[in-house]
Amino acid sequence: MTTTLKCISPVDGSVYAERPVLAAAAAAEIVDKARAAQKEWAARPLGERIGLVQAGIASLNEMKAEVVPELAWMMGRPVRYGGEYGGVNERTAYMAEIAAAALAPLAVEDSDRFRRFIAREPHGVVFVIAPWNYPYLTAINTIVPALIAGNAVILKHAAQTLLVGERIVRAFTQAGVPGDVFANVFLDHATTERLIGQGAFDFINFTGSVGGGRSIERAAAGTFTGLGLELGGKDPGYVMDDADLDWAVDVLMDGAMYNAGQCCCGIERIYVAERLYDAFVEKSVEWVNRLALGNPLDEATTLGPMASRRFADTVRAQTAEAVRDGARALIDPKRFPQDDGGAYLMPQLLVDVNHQMRVMREESFGPVVGIMPVHDDEEALALMNDCEYGLTASLWTNDTERAMRLGEKIETGTVFMNRADYLDPALCWTGCKNTGRGGSLSVIGFHNLTRPKSFHLRKQPA
Repeated sequence: MTTTLKCISPVDGSVYAERPVLAAAAAAEIVDKARAAQKEWAARPLGERIGLVQAGIASLNEMKAEVVPELAWMMGRPVRYGGEYGGVNERTAYMAEIAAAALAPLAVEDSDRFRRFIAREPHGVVFVIAPWNYPYLTAINTIVPALIAGNAVILKHAAQTLLVGERIVRAFTQAGVPGDVFANVFLDHATTERLIGQGAFDFINFTGSVGGGRSIERAAAGTFTGLGLELGGKDPGYVMDDADLDWAVDVLMDGAMYNAGQCCCGIERIYVAERLYDAFVEKSVEWVNRLALGNPLDEATTLGPMASRRFADTVRAQTAEAVRDGARALIDPKRFPQDDGGAYLMPQLLVDVNHQMRVMREESFGPVVGIMPVHDDEEALALMNDCEYGLTASLWTNDTERAMRLGEKIETGTVFMNRADYLDPALCWTGCKNTGRGGSLSVIGFHNLTRPKSFHLRKQPA
């Protein structure tokens, strides 16, 4: 049985942080307190809840000087990028702005005979299981609208980013959110599954692997607990023959390499119209060769280590298999001597790839991307859909109608045109196939964190 959770830093392999796991009884007590506190929280005026949540985010912003290097130590993102505050602030501001309209009753009739409407009610206790790759952003996607909607929230973070949950809860409680309404917990898998199986929560949002999502579903079976499962991705980019080549290279390479490729919506495979293929590949090699792999605490570093050697070894294996089967690796290892065979992994571009190779079909979650030429839109569409995942697809063209026609046929949650790797808080963040189910952000995000309640009020005759 696990008694201690440890964060092993990818920077130097040291134990950066550790925390004891909660016993089952202690964890259940925290959930019970949250349930008891939730009713009073939901009874507060919406404006008051919004204000307290915004104050919590402001308090979190005040911790930036500590948070940014802490993230580098825990999961390897270079300090030069300043953490995740841009997205955290943008998403919070938008969800706060639309809350009143999103949570307002849907009026059907208000006459001298009937008043009929559909109200939105909070689920109760929302359990957020957050990942390590974007530990603040992914958690905030649910925490902010859940609290605004009147839910209590229990947060469990990945061991790799062990201190993030503590920081977020500390910021919110300092801002005035009641401690029992928003709590952080350290749990092992067994206790987590036991609580879920007992129906301790009213809604669960999990961001992580497909295997983890299946475990959550199995644990929740028969409890009728609502689930939001945001799982893997193998997101494609398609550069059409009329694309702005330099813009496409810059955005797609950044989408493939940022955060050492550890993005669920990162670009993992690219298809390029034959006319532009050679130029795209040449420019992409130049772009990648300008990256600086190194210690994430160094301001000059643009590519830090992967979060653990285990993750880097998965990418190494996929790359080696592809090369063995005929792919060509275009980035010279001599340019990246910092690749130590451990968590520090050099970036790589692969050509002469095909869909029999794991690197083009299975999630890599690292700084490697395969590039294939295509004859036309139909071939690109078939290849983009030849995947078990469906999170985003990035289309590059000056023809909006062409992108729309193609986008309607792509099996994915989001279609981008001339951009990639971005969550627009006004749009629902969702996926299909093995990417999971549910959706966060936007009006739909609020609806997923509440339940509809219908009122059919018949008035007595005068």
